[in-house]
Amino acid sequence: MGVVGFLVGRFVTVLVIFVALTVGWLASSELAVGRLFAVVIPLTKGIMPPEIVGHGHMVGTPVVPDDATAQPRPIHEVFLSLPGGSDRGMPAVGLGMCCRPTAYDDVLVRRSVLWYLLLGGRHIDGAHLYLNHAAIGQAIRDAVQRGIPREEIFVTTKLWPSHFGYNKTLEMIPRFATELGLEYIDLVLMHMPSSPSAWFMPNDCTRAGIDAPTCRQETWKALSEMRAQGIVRHVGVSNFAISHLQDVAAVPNGAPIANNQIQYSPFVPQSVHDIVAYCQAHNITVTAYSPLGGLVDQDRAAATQALQYIADAHGVKVQQVMLRWALQKNLAVIPGTGNPDHMKENLAIYDFQLTDADMQAIDGLKFNAEAEKFLHMDINTWA
Repeated sequence: MGVVGFLVGRFVTVLVIFVALTVGWLASSELAVGRLFAVVIPLTKGIMPPEIVGHGHMVGTPVVPDDATAQPRPIHEVFLSLPGGSDRGMPAVGLGMCCRPTAYDDVLVRRSVLWYLLLGGRHIDGAHLYLNHAAIGQAIRDAVQRGIPREEIFVTTKLWPSHFGYNKTLEMIPRFATELGLEYIDLVLMHMPSSPSAWFMPNDCTRAGIDAPTCRQETWKALSEMRAQGIVRHVGVSNFAISHLQDVAAVPNGAPIANNQIQYSPFVPQSVHDIVAYCQAHNITVTAYSPLGGLVDQDRAAATQALQYIADAHGVKVQQVMLRWALQKNLAVIPGTGNPDHMKENLAIYDFQLTDADMQAIDGLKFNAEAEKFLHMDINTWA
């Protein structure tokens, strides 16, 4: 027992030291949560994270040929009109730059975005949290050099709650533009309605004792000013429930809420559909993230028999059916991929239409017992 006890004691000591070093390393980052995601998500696929081993070692998105040129945009492309804007609107199909291993390697991010733009896509969805602003910006410059006008490219990014508050927001938005290498950003969203932890994710508001609704409003005032100055064309929110939207809408002389980006697929509960209905009734466009079921449940979604039946009837893939369903509900979709073939398939959802019977069948999936197995964040419970 003496030897066993000694070994156990040594193991516990080493474990404590390892945990302490890991926590310290994460905390040393301005965005500890972003660094955590950048490490954990590749590891879940058995891939060493670029945050640890460096960028450019990951296998994934192929090199873009030097002679690759821009392909025509989709013939039946759909745009969502954003309130308060005079531009063409937001392309309804975008490329999500989060939550897959290739989204955390700068080399593959640059390739992914350039591929997407050359294939005819024009909507890139990013966030400060994803730690890939610079690579996205470089890809946009690459695309411009190959003949794609910057004015055609719609770039979204998001402000993490760690940087909420009036003064901090005024500081961060110009910094985002600098990181992206852009003169303006098309859409900036508040990434969440509030900081979930004043201890782990403090911001100027929590340090000053300002409550979450007031913090949202102070942040919105600053975003509205950034929009008025032209650094940002549109401002919006993400993961906001109806009460959170009402807080922001109450800001005097605030900018219109252009967009609410939320988790949305055929398997989300009715409460999410209620938020979508509220947004659309109040001229707020909605973007669906995780439209294919999410990182954890995408295989479960793809195996749904009802979706497979509809896909077979149209000669398309189940994933295309899910995206088209959201599109026909007047939502934008931002599926993430580093695979050029999948990008083509995602852009091809403009080329077919689901029947009323198809739509009704997919609408009914949220009532199936199987839908309860899908991971979903209940944003209605957030402060």
